[in-house]
Amino acid sequence: MFPLRILYQFPDWAQRFYPHAIWRGDKGGDTPTVYLTFDDGPVPEVTPQVLDILDTYGVRATFFWVGENLIKYPHLAQEVVRRGHRVGNHTYNHLSGWSVSADEYKANIRQADAIMHEVIPSLADNKQAQRLFRPPYGKMRREVYKWLQREGYTIVLWDIVTHDYNRRYTPREIEKITLRYVRDGSILLLHDSIKASKNTLTVLPTLIHRLQVEGYEFRTL
Repeated sequence: MFPLRILYQFPDWAQRFYPHAIWRGDKGGDTPTVYLTFDDGPVPEVTPQVLDILDTYGVRATFFWVGENLIKYPHLAQEVVRRGHRVGNHTYNHLSGWSVSADEYKANIRQADAIMHEVIPSLADNKQAQRLFRPPYGKMRREVYKWLQREGYTIVLWDIVTHDYNRRYTPREIEKITLRYVRDGSILLLHDSIKASKNTLTVLPTLIHRLQVEGYEFRTL
């Protein structure tokens, strides 16, 4: 039987499946570091409030965008970048990498990239910029994994899943889970989605404050 920890933090042995992906960010040395990441946006019901909370605490994060939302809300995407946050590709329509062929999945990623470059021209203009990709559900075929590496993407997974999207969890439970398992270099998986909005918007200020009190510095990937 798996230990409870595996529900919230990927064990080191599991990371062997995608050894060249980023599961934890750079460690901070004398100052422990944590990385906030938000998936599935941008959406007007959540993303602006997340941005305001981050501004209040002077924190920068990394957002992984769904292409369909970029088409609907390009002004929100531009605001995320204007406020100094990093951004990455999360497929065009939150596609599971195990539900379609490798070629279909690659095309879906390219479609999202094209929209990102249209909405944020600086991403296309800066050829040296690091391209970030996070697969929805953490699922991708081996062929896609290798293709992403050849295409120059940095694949970002996570160290801690907060379960903010799961309505069976309360904000207090999410806070306890995160504070229990966080460590230097942890990448925290959160969501700026409607489904996660109640938990995310409630727990985020408290979580940032608690981590800052414990001496953590927040960085982007």
